[in-house]
Amino acid sequence: MHRARIIDFHLMATRSIITGIDIGTHATRVVVCEQAATPDALPRIIGTGVAESKGLRHGYVVDPHEAARSIRAAIAAAEKAAGVPIKSALLSIGGISLESMISHGTVMVSRADGEVTQLDVEKAVTESENALAGTQNKEILDTIPLRYRLDSKEILGRPQGFKGSKLEVKTFFITSLKQHLADLTSTVEEAGVDVIEIVPAPIAAARIALTKHQRVAGCVLANIGAETVSIAVFENDAPISLQVFPIGSINITYDISLGLRIPIQDAEKLKMGDYSGTFSRKKLDEIVEARVSEIFELVEAHLKKIGKNGLLPAGIILTGGGAGIATIEDLARGILKLPSSIALPELPGNQKATIRDSSWFVAYGLCVHGSQNNSRPSLSNGGNISDMIDRIKTWFNQYLP
Repeated sequence: MHRARIIDFHLMATRSIITGIDIGTHATRVVVCEQAATPDALPRIIGTGVAESKGLRHGYVVDPHEAARSIRAAIAAAEKAAGVPIKSALLSIGGISLESMISHGTVMVSRADGEVTQLDVEKAVTESENALAGTQNKEILDTIPLRYRLDSKEILGRPQGFKGSKLEVKTFFITSLKQHLADLTSTVEEAGVDVIEIVPAPIAAARIALTKHQRVAGCVLANIGAETVSIAVFENDAPISLQVFPIGSINITYDISLGLRIPIQDAEKLKMGDYSGTFSRKKLDEIVEARVSEIFELVEAHLKKIGKNGLLPAGIILTGGGAGIATIEDLARGILKLPSSIALPELPGNQKATIRDSSWFVAYGLCVHGSQNNSRPSLSNGGNISDMIDRIKTWFNQYLP
């Protein structure tokens, strides 16, 4: 399922309120949270809202007015439950146009004494961005340096402060089509929410679905939505690959409907384990297994492409509405030859409202993302005065011996 996610920041007296909105192809979900007292604690959920999504296909907008109407309905329900307004937001995007790219950049160290500075690192990352190909219609959403080398030797940790002459960086980029971004942004604004920033959806989902141990050891997060399946591969606590496939749990529903010759509504119930009625259980299992196997074969092919098939100790972690399909863990384990589990994170206590299944993880993950990154609007696009002074100091220091 494609998802556009939004985070709103609204200060109510002494409370800091964060709202995450997940616009999926099947449903639009909203989670409203209160900032935790300590930076490392997860925000407290104080309200949720959900509405049927309309006007989207495979994660991109096909009818802006219908999509905006769905967003407004979900927001209204969440505002009523939480008792706070939602006016500005951080938007996250998924869908079939979302993808990742790896690139490399090399620069000569600028200081006379060979000490690597922050500006050297930024220049190397910029060079890796300039080396990207086929990005004329794409927008870079996230830039994550994965590895540094100084004079052909790998640097463990930050390169700043090391001495050498040639700095190299391997950089991970997440991109999306500019047109899809523009359509989603304007749709959200039509619903009465100002967009502050755009974040890739799988990165927000990983905030909730994965533990640090899983991200460090190596794992693949698979979100099985209605019309898309998105995967994000993590290693050494950083994303190293991302892919979205134009297939989802709705395809399983259609297969059941055609195979058993029953209405789509009844097929959906069977898919999720409601076995009321007369049907062939053996034939149902065969239909579900065939389509789910196809999904995991796509995942396996991608892992082979990046050289990680069978090499992720933390295995595959399943989220999304399709993760509730019976036997899906066993099928994933058998095809991928990896440990398989359904994401079941421990949520903080004292919640005013609860999220009922993993289909809510993205919306709540946005709240966590906003809380931990403190993503509030700045006074201007250029940042505050202190940031500008620090940047000027850094620029002068690079030329000092």
